[in-house]
Amino acid sequence: MPQFSAATRLRFVLVGTQHPGNMGAAARALKTMGLARMVLVAPEKPLDEEAFRRSAGAEDVLGDAPVVATLAEAVADCTLVLGCTARARRVQLEEYLPSDAAARAVAKAGEGAEVALVFGRERTGLTNEELQLCHAAVHIPSDPAFSSLNLAAAVQVLAYETRMQLLGAQPAAEAEAGSREPVASHEQMESFFAQLGDTLDEIDFHKGRAPESAMRKLRRLFLRSEPSEQEVRLLRGILADAQRMARLAGNHGKEG
Repeated sequence: MPQFSAATRLRFVLVGTQHPGNMGAAARALKTMGLARMVLVAPEKPLDEEAFRRSAGAEDVLGDAPVVATLAEAVADCTLVLGCTARARRVQLEEYLPSDAAARAVAKAGEGAEVALVFGRERTGLTNEELQLCHAAVHIPSDPAFSSLNLAAAVQVLAYETRMQLLGAQPAAEAEAGSREPVASHEQMESFFAQLGDTLDEIDFHKGRAPESAMRKLRRLFLRSEPSEQEVRLLRGILADAQRMARLAGNHGKEG
C-alpha cells in the first residue's frame, strides 16, 4: 500500500490495453513501488486468469482497478494529466523525461490535486485525440535502434521515478496545500473549452478558417497556466456575456 498520502492522489491509467496479461504485470509494477491506483480505459479484453497470474501478488491493485469507457471519464477530476508517448505527434505538447514528469506529478499531488499518468495501447499508443486531453507528454528515452518498450516496463519506469520523488518529497508541500486555491479539474477545463469553442464560433472569430489550429493553441495556453476553479468560473462568465452580446447583435441584424 502507498506509504505517502501524495501517492493516494496518483493514478496510472491504461488506455485500450490489448493483452490482459499486461494489465496484471502493470499492477505488479505499481505495487512494487508502493502505488495502488490503476484505472483501465476500454480494455480490448476483460481481466482473465493470465492477468491475475501475472499480477503475482498485486491482485488487490488489479481487482480494485475501475474500468471506464473513455479517457475523459478516467481523468475528469484530475488537475494534471501526463500522457506517455513513444513518438512525436501532431499534438504539440511540452515533453518531460520520466524523472521530470514524476517530480511534477508528485509535487502536484502533494498540493492535494488528483494526478494521472496515462499509457496507451501496446501497438499504437495514445491517439492524437487522447493526447489532446493531456497537459504534457512523457517520453522514455530508449535506444532508437530498439525503442519499443513493453507496456508494463513503461509503467515500471514511471512508477520507479514516482517512488523516488515520493521518498524525497518534503512534508511541507502538503501543509501548504490547504492555503492554495483549488486548480480546476480536467472535467471543468473540458467544459470551459467546449464553451470557448462555441463562443469563438458565435463571434465568427475564425472567419471561415478551420478552428482546430486555434483551439489547439488555446488549449495549450490554458492548460499550461493551470487556472483555478474560481478563475475558470470568471472566464466562463466572460464567455457567457460574449455569447449573449453576439446573440443580441444577431437578432438586431435580423430585425433591421
